[in-house]
Amino acid sequence: MQYTYYPQDVCSRQIDFDIEGNVIKNVRFTGGCNGNLKAISKLVDGMTVEEIERILGGNTCGANYTSCADQFARAVRAAYNAAKEEQ
Repeated sequence: MQYTYYPQDVCSRQIDFDIEGNVIKNVRFTGGCNGNLKAISKLVDGMTVEEIERILGGNTCGANYTSCADQFARAVRAAYNAAKEEQ
């Protein structure tokens, strides 16, 4: 299932990814810090929702309460919960 998430209070404007069960693949960020977000996309490919939440959840950017990484962790949880509701 492909999922699109619109992050809040960060530089990236959109996060797209595929979710198969609880495994995340094909992550694409639109906007934000291009190099860092490309690296995150490669590192998390094939990780589970729980792994991504554990590693990226709660990360901040500067004085902000969140970051693109934290928003991504929120996105994968939202996608997982939405997929479970559809079943």
